[in-house]
Amino acid sequence: MEITAEMVKGLRQQSGAGIMECKNALKETSGNIEEAVTFLRKKGLARADKKANRETGEGAVSTYIHPGNKMGVMTQLLCETDFVAKTPDFQQLGKDICMHIAAAKPKFVSREEVTEDILIKEKEIFAAQARDSGKPEKIIDKIVTGKMDKFYEENCLLEQKFIKDTDSTIQDFIKQKIALLGENILVGNFCRFEIGN
Repeated sequence: MEITAEMVKGLRQQSGAGIMECKNALKETSGNIEEAVTFLRKKGLARADKKANRETGEGAVSTYIHPGNKMGVMTQLLCETDFVAKTPDFQQLGKDICMHIAAAKPKFVSREEVTEDILIKEKEIFAAQARDSGKPEKIIDKIVTGKMDKFYEENCLLEQKFIKDTDSTIQDFIKQKIALLGENILVGNFCRFEIGN
C-alpha cells in the first residue's frame, strides 16, 4: 500500500511523532492509522523505559488549589533539563498530577516509600480479616498478597488509575510524556493540604 504525505501528516497530528517515525509506523501497519498510533505508543513507551535511569536534576514545582480554597496540592516534578521543565507539556503534566492527587488522595509516591512498619501492620490486618472470614490457612498468604497489591494501587500515586483516563496509571501517563519530551521524568515528592477534613 502506498503511504501518502496526507496519511503521514494525519498520523503526526495524532501522535506528535517525527515524519520518518510516522512513515515507518504506517508501513509496518499497512496504512492503518489506529494501529500506527498504537505502534508508535509502544515504541515510545519502550524508549521511555530506557530513559528511566537518567539523572533528573531539573524540574518544577506545580500547584493546584481547589475552588473554595479549602484544599491544595504541591508537587515536585523532576526532569533532566531546564528546557523541558519550561515546556507547556511538562507544565501541564505537573498540573494534571496535582489535580489527580487532590482527587485521589495518595499517601506515597511509590511502593518503595511505604515503610516496613506500615507493611507489617497492613499484612497483619489482611491476614486477620482472612482468618476471621474462615479462609483456610494455606491460602491466607495468597489473599494477603492480593490485598497488598490493592493497597499499593489505592495508596501509591504511580500505581493509581489516572482520574482523566482510568485505562492508564499515573506511571503510564508519565511514560507517555517521557516518550513525547525525550527525557526522564519523576515525581520527586508531593504534599496535599486540606481544611476541615
